[in-house]
Amino acid sequence: MSIQIYNTLTRRKEIFQPQDPARVTVYACGPTVYNYAHIGNARPAVVFDLLYRVLSRRYANVVYARNITDVDDKINQAAADEGVPIEVVSRRYADAYHEDMARLGVGRPTVEPRATEHIAEIIDMIERLVERGCAYQAEQHVLFDVASFEDYGRLSRRDRREMIAGARVEVAPYKKNPGDFVLWKPSSPDQPGWDSPWGRGRPGWHIECSAMSAAHLGEVIDIHAGGQDLVFPHHENEIAQSRCAHGSDTFARYWMHNGFVTVEKRKMSKSLGNTLIVHELLKHWPGEVLRYVLLSAHYRQPLDWSDKVLEQAQATLDRLYGLLRDHDDARPAEPDPTVIDAMEDDLNTPTALAALNRVARAISSSHPDPANAACLRASGAALGLLQQAADAWFDQRRAETGVDAGEIEALIAARNEARSRRDFDTADRIRDDLAERGIVLKDGPEGTAWEAANK
Repeated sequence: MSIQIYNTLTRRKEIFQPQDPARVTVYACGPTVYNYAHIGNARPAVVFDLLYRVLSRRYANVVYARNITDVDDKINQAAADEGVPIEVVSRRYADAYHEDMARLGVGRPTVEPRATEHIAEIIDMIERLVERGCAYQAEQHVLFDVASFEDYGRLSRRDRREMIAGARVEVAPYKKNPGDFVLWKPSSPDQPGWDSPWGRGRPGWHIECSAMSAAHLGEVIDIHAGGQDLVFPHHENEIAQSRCAHGSDTFARYWMHNGFVTVEKRKMSKSLGNTLIVHELLKHWPGEVLRYVLLSAHYRQPLDWSDKVLEQAQATLDRLYGLLRDHDDARPAEPDPTVIDAMEDDLNTPTALAALNRVARAISSSHPDPANAACLRASGAALGLLQQAADAWFDQRRAETGVDAGEIEALIAARNEARSRRDFDTADRIRDDLAERGIVLKDGPEGTAWEAANK
């Protein structure tokens, strides 16, 4: 089976064919490091980490670049509020981002370029755009002239007037067109800045990604990825400036965008006070639970976040690790083919997780098969799951709840076995005994979840 990807540019699923199978190139827009990441920021990190894993199974050399935006007006403001250089703020939150994403099972990209380390490349690209008549200088700013690029709007499929009306576009008297966007802007003495042909200043956000992508991956790349909110204007602008600077017909051959995360059916926003910070969530839930939830919906679809889905993910992982408790020394195995097929079909993680749970059901508690356990472990690894030792998982659960999680799982398994024999007296007795110990059971389609009263 070939890897298939839904291409936002063409609005259809396509067979992935890299321009050079010996060097597959992927660029994903990374964080702007002025604060801790929220769960919406974590979704693309997890999704495109999985994409990298899928591609790496097929291709020996996948170059995955995920940038860090470390110069931005929000960073400038945060640094000014603290009275420190921007590097202090950006380094602090970049380190926190790495630590938090690592706990979600997200590996480091092959390349992690930072905007401040590519100022020379950014200036060079802007100079080329000016020379080619695609950008102009006005009042110490350099702006891209959207009228110079005929294909502007092709990715988002909206005409220019609609895009400007529906987006936050800075209207300024020095612009030729309201939709023209900033490539370089002046810096005041108290703002970070670099010398340039247009005076001391700093780059606009969009040009940073184009310059970093070209520097590390080349002028034409295989896959460009990011959140759905970046389609316009960020990715639309990247296409325009990259193609004009390079004189090419293509910037990225495939475009992938993940859907939004909502919280109990409501959009995350500061005004609603429902922005979920990963750093805080990790104080209450294992990172693997967060990763499981982020993979539970197809990446292109909205994902609704709630305590209920977290509890279901916790119950599922408890059950899976419970099945692996006696097989931590199982020999390495290959993942179940159904899991791999699902992931190669446009990262169909709901189907892959369903296949993972089918593998788990093949492990019989009365006749344990180490081969099945090894397959379960390998299938989980393909998704970035089930990589701890089972005892370590349950030790962590004991630390969180103050109870022996492994013992609870064993009693739940005994209860489930009793229910399968229709021995409801025994099943009820186990439930009642656990209730007396402050353990509440919740039966659901993914298994039985439990919660300690003192959690």
